[in-house]
Amino acid sequence: MSGHSKWHNIQKTKGAADAKRSQAFTKIAREMIVAVKEGGSGDPNNNSRLATVIAKAKAANMPNDNIKRTIDKALGAGSTDNFEKVVYEGYGPSGVAVIVEALTDNRNRTAPEVRHLFDKYGGNMGASGCVSWSFDRKGVIIIDNEDGDLDEEKVMEDALDCGAADFEADGSIFEITTEPDDFNAVTAALEGRGYVFAEASIEMVPQNYIKLTSEDDVKNMTKMIDLLEDNDDVQNVWHNWEQE
Repeated sequence: MSGHSKWHNIQKTKGAADAKRSQAFTKIAREMIVAVKEGGSGDPNNNSRLATVIAKAKAANMPNDNIKRTIDKALGAGSTDNFEKVVYEGYGPSGVAVIVEALTDNRNRTAPEVRHLFDKYGGNMGASGCVSWSFDRKGVIIIDNEDGDLDEEKVMEDALDCGAADFEADGSIFEITTEPDDFNAVTAALEGRGYVFAEASIEMVPQNYIKLTSEDDVKNMTKMIDLLEDNDDVQNVWHNWEQE
């Protein structure tokens, strides 16, 4: 899967993610509000960033009513939500590269919380750019063919025909990658052909991966990622730990 093991990480935590669906929706809503305000439009046809977030929301099974309500809230004259994007970079145990993307209304709250988790679990927060050079920004679309209803060759043909950059299969998981600027067009085209996504978002994909051999490092890295993802301000945690 392009050396990209993120879906396996998602599968591993899927039960926990389902249990925290409300928190996931809250984070997507925050991202949507920022997209509307920065893009100046609640119409995804005129706001590419909003279109990207909506694709992510649909893949997460966020109800259409929630999506519409969030957009309406962001467009409302009385909306006071004011979030800014902040990116933290650093290292986990044994030099695992970690990128933390946050949307916060208070940097003075978020930065110390993120730094504390890096420090507590055997890592350290570094300067901006210290690890992002080793990641590529890509659109990633995951289709789960667990039921075996889809033909791999047909999905690959459709994906490439819709403008995808690459397609790879790993068992029942189909991973479609795109250039970031092509992501919205590819997702729309594939949806038009009836495909349903298990995940669809623009991600930071590692160029290489690190395996952890120490049981303590594995425990600390797992705990650090879990607690970072539990933080209300944190939207995404990208890393190059190759989980078994």
